[in-house]
Amino acid sequence: MNLRERIIHESLRLFSLKGYLSTTIDDILAATDASKGGFYNHFRSKDELFPAVLEEARRIWRAKVLEGLEGRGSHLDKVRLFLTNYRDRYLKDWDNIPGGCVFVTLSVELDDQRPDFAQEIQKGYIGVKKILRQMLARSKDSGELKNGIDIDAVTDMLFSGMIGSSVLYGMDKSDPTLDRSINSLLAFLDTISK
Repeated sequence: MNLRERIIHESLRLFSLKGYLSTTIDDILAATDASKGGFYNHFRSKDELFPAVLEEARRIWRAKVLEGLEGRGSHLDKVRLFLTNYRDRYLKDWDNIPGGCVFVTLSVELDDQRPDFAQEIQKGYIGVKKILRQMLARSKDSGELKNGIDIDAVTDMLFSGMIGSSVLYGMDKSDPTLDRSINSLLAFLDTISK
């Protein structure tokens, strides 16, 4: 990793642990073993660093959560894998996000303090819900779901469950708690499938 990549990576880790507002440039310098000049050669400020960290967080999320979805047979199995990947490959990724889901950490912290940054995170949430809804709609269209299932309601419930699981896991880092939370979403899918 070059210095710019290290700054982005370590900032992502710090933001997941401490949040954006509580992470200082000195924290980033200490984590990267960089000088102030090294930092400022790549970023004029922490505000300029934020979009790069957010893009890296999105890249990691996509790589972890969407892994293997293309190869799945049924559309409902894709939803199950999506949730399982979210739990096992993303939330438990201590190398990249030791504090838990960085998007949840940042959205709660920045909502009132930096609405411009929070708005960027909200765009990601909209994208996640869109992915979930598309997979569920395809499941319904292919006859995998019981008649009368409201796709929008199921999408909202699954997304809310994912966010809730992230919050709980961020607080106590308990694998059994996280497993139970996501497993309850998986069990719910079983109740609506044919």
